[in-house]
Amino acid sequence: MAIIVAGKLKIKSGSRHDFVKKSLEAVLLARENEACEDFSVSPDPIDMNRVNIFERWESRSSLDEFRNSGPESDIFSLVEEFDVKEYEVTT
Repeated sequence: MAIIVAGKLKIKSGSRHDFVKKSLEAVLLARENEACEDFSVSPDPIDMNRVNIFERWESRSSLDEFRNSGPESDIFSLVEEFDVKEYEVTT
């Protein structure tokens, strides 16, 4: 069963570019992971304080393993609000 993580983050005013830049290491590490089918952190084209998140993992255990071994960062200090959900999908 695959896991999709999708949603949006409200970033502190003026910090969106910094957030996306700080996300680059995690994006690169995830995409190098065989269990990661997709991983994206994208600036919203309309809202200058919004970032869109999309991840697809082949299993819950692979997602959990990545989260427990991913890069350390203070990136979430830039987040004011988040609305991100996880979905289990059968393929």
